[in-house]
Amino acid sequence: MAELTDTGVSFTPYFDIPAARMDAFMALVDRFIEATRTESGCLYYGFCFNGSQAICREGYVDGDAFLVHLDNVGALFAEAQEIATVSRMEMHGPAAELAKLREPLAELDITWYTLEAGFRP
Repeated sequence: MAELTDTGVSFTPYFDIPAARMDAFMALVDRFIEATRTESGCLYYGFCFNGSQAICREGYVDGDAFLVHLDNVGALFAEAQEIATVSRMEMHGPAAELAKLREPLAELDITWYTLEAGFRP
């Protein structure tokens, strides 16, 4: 296999949103986006919806950039959990970058996916 040079990590939390709380969740989405927009290590960030379920689709240049993001939006994530249920969380990236995140995220029920092959231009 070719040498893996991609350091990027992506995180995907899944939110189940009660219909009566959708407006509150959408207002929070705007706040998440505005807070994240200033992060230089963020590659992409957005929310995708399927009825009353949403995911946050987010990617960062490396594990350190994701940790900066956590510091930036931690209070917003706590607010989101008061509105919606987080039903699943996934973290994707190369082993060296995931290693930076396992301890700080140890209390969360995350499914970890290790990047074994690929590239990033």
